[in-house]
Amino acid sequence: MSELDLPDFDPRATRRAVRRGLLKTASLVLAGLLALVLVLVVAPILFQRGGTDRMYDVYATAFKMYNPGYRIQVGECCEATPWSKSLPLTATQLRAYGGFSSRTEAAYKITKNLFGGLDHLPLGNEANTSVARALSRVGHKDPIGKKEAREILAGLPKAMRALALVEFSRPATAEQLVAFGKRYEACPERIVYEARPGSLPITFGPFTWERSPVEPKSGWCYDNPPEILAEFRSWDKILQPSDTDDLRDFDLTLDRVRKAAKAGLAYAYLDEGVKVERLQKLLEDPQVLSVALIDVTFDIAKF
Repeated sequence: MSELDLPDFDPRATRRAVRRGLLKTASLVLAGLLALVLVLVVAPILFQRGGTDRMYDVYATAFKMYNPGYRIQVGECCEATPWSKSLPLTATQLRAYGGFSSRTEAAYKITKNLFGGLDHLPLGNEANTSVARALSRVGHKDPIGKKEAREILAGLPKAMRALALVEFSRPATAEQLVAFGKRYEACPERIVYEARPGSLPITFGPFTWERSPVEPKSGWCYDNPPEILAEFRSWDKILQPSDTDDLRDFDLTLDRVRKAAKAGLAYAYLDEGVKVERLQKLLEDPQVLSVALIDVTFDIAKF
């Protein structure tokens, strides 16, 4: 065969070569599509799954502070999609302890989008609960007078339990609040750490921060204030300047949280199951500025 002679045409070899080319091209296309799927779907989901601790520690805690009129349970974090991640929770409106009452539990979510922002938050100021309205009067120049409170309490059975907001004439330290609680067998379950007339003040209670490093101590309810303050201060320490924008969505600012945690002064407190007769007694204490009756419970067996 001379150098210019061409080899015989082999159809079978040609078909094999074409098939190999097609398979190679298809493999490259599939690999490209898979990489695209990883970039557009899987990678965002993996990214969204990051920062779970911050969802629990910052957002869930801030949401409870944003909704002092509810008892909130936090679900398992997090529900992730390519474009967002959500923290599920349930909320039950705060009512007076004891007796016969209906408590409806509703499901909600805190959702953080792919761009790092929070979607519209449920409840909060829009819920306009009776607890929130009472709290917005702490520090008001025209508080509920003792005379009005006496008249309301006088018309109720002494054994009836109430959800009440007790405001002090002067902010109390944690130790002073313990002494006050012992004197009247009070239960400061949620403590108000600032006066912010017309708006919602900072309120903190046991388990507001669910992963708090502060070990709860067994004992009387009135012994809780030092532990609540320690938990509040511990939460304040984990906050970072990068949390500023997110806190604003919960009607909080880093400066306010820092100031309230450092001072550690109780302007008022919520008691969820205090008897009317106890409220009548503490109302006469000069340390008390006012008592706001928010809810009462009626026990059919007693009354």
